[in-house]
Amino acid sequence: MQRHKSNAFFPISAATLSELNRCVGESCFFTDEISLKNHGHDETEDLLFLPQAVAEPENTSQVSALMRICNREKIPVTIRGGGSGLAGGALPIFGGLVISMKRFDRILNIDRRNFQVTVEPGVITENLQNTLKSEGLFYPPDPSSRGWSFIGGNVSTNAGGPKAVKYGVVKDHVLNLEVVLPSGETIWTGANTLKNSTGYNLTQLLVGSEGTLGIITKIVLKLQPHPTQNLLMLVPFRSAESACAAVAEIFQSGVTPSGLEFMERNAIDWAVRYVGETPVPIQEEDAAHLLIELDGFHIDSLMADCETITRVLERFDAGEAFFADDETTKTSLWKLRRNVAHAVKRNSVYKEEDTVVPRAELPALLKVVKQVGAQYGFESVCYGHAGDGNLHVNILRGQLSEEQWENEVPKGIRKIFQFVKSVGGTISGEHGVGLVQRRYLDIVFSKTELKIMRQIKKVFDPKGILNPGKVV
Repeated sequence: MQRHKSNAFFPISAATLSELNRCVGESCFFTDEISLKNHGHDETEDLLFLPQAVAEPENTSQVSALMRICNREKIPVTIRGGGSGLAGGALPIFGGLVISMKRFDRILNIDRRNFQVTVEPGVITENLQNTLKSEGLFYPPDPSSRGWSFIGGNVSTNAGGPKAVKYGVVKDHVLNLEVVLPSGETIWTGANTLKNSTGYNLTQLLVGSEGTLGIITKIVLKLQPHPTQNLLMLVPFRSAESACAAVAEIFQSGVTPSGLEFMERNAIDWAVRYVGETPVPIQEEDAAHLLIELDGFHIDSLMADCETITRVLERFDAGEAFFADDETTKTSLWKLRRNVAHAVKRNSVYKEEDTVVPRAELPALLKVVKQVGAQYGFESVCYGHAGDGNLHVNILRGQLSEEQWENEVPKGIRKIFQFVKSVGGTISGEHGVGLVQRRYLDIVFSKTELKIMRQIKKVFDPKGILNPGKVV
């Protein structure tokens, strides 16, 4: 167990614990060891920080009541979603109270006339997508953790996923938010309209704020008709850099895929071993793969786009493309891609970096990652949303000593991030800053920019109780 030291916060008194308990009821308030451990970690490395208590409110009024007490007593509060975070954003590093949103699990209204849906933050992403699909509606953002991540967490980190390349990330789909402030006051941040130039855009400020400014209790999302057709192909390359170089050329051809994913050889090998099956044999000479999806409503148009992509790939060191011709095969291919991170986690302690660059710079980024790894003695497994220039770099601990892991590897990460910044990129595309990326913010932000962010935080949260120690 780890805990950050701070003179700003003190343990919750027995009297205050009783008061917090009364806000949600005995069955929704926990102080036992198992509950504290379950809420003290997420998917970030092997970090564990125990809170002093866990509350599971089920409505906005209960959240407001909890926050009024915590604000009065200066109790640190960490908001918990599905626990799928990779940047330590939901870790209670100063103890205090964890507010779990698991009981906020209702789809409140599907507005078919206006292509909108209002949901609570504890709705699992995939459950929402499946419910909407049955109505012929489509909510595109689909992070790899969609089977267990909450919509609220997706909003808090501005999550993306494979379909972001065509449809955008979460921020592009959020219209309005109900938010409980640290003071316990409740606000709506915007309007349920497609256009809104009335005042400051508080909605987009809250999206991606990682639970540091307010607690999201309702979300209004815009939707679109669900595509009826899709094509999927897996393309092998003899060179990983050639695979990355092909990405920008596909877009130059005028085609925008609905998914364009990169997996280097060791990423797909680990995923195959983890999943236990693959619909297509991986050849010894294959150094990397692109998983390319096209979707829409007219199959002839998709076939024409597919032919255009095939002609583009002929100019690179690509092997014969494998076309998934049934839903079972398509599901199997996506299963490989979505399980790469789980495969890596199962095999090694690792740090996952979420780099993103202009997509034409992707080959150079991959080259720098491997050069830095060789310099600092670490192996990496690289994959990601190539169409967005978003490369996930999994740095494996392997046989590195504690000294190398804690002191030398961060120097290598800093070098990678400095390159990312130099080509116009940034250090997180969809995972957020949370706890583990804070030390690198000086690379991408000036002192003035960081000062402005701290001032925004202070306006929303004067006492600094909401998710302290994260982002800024």
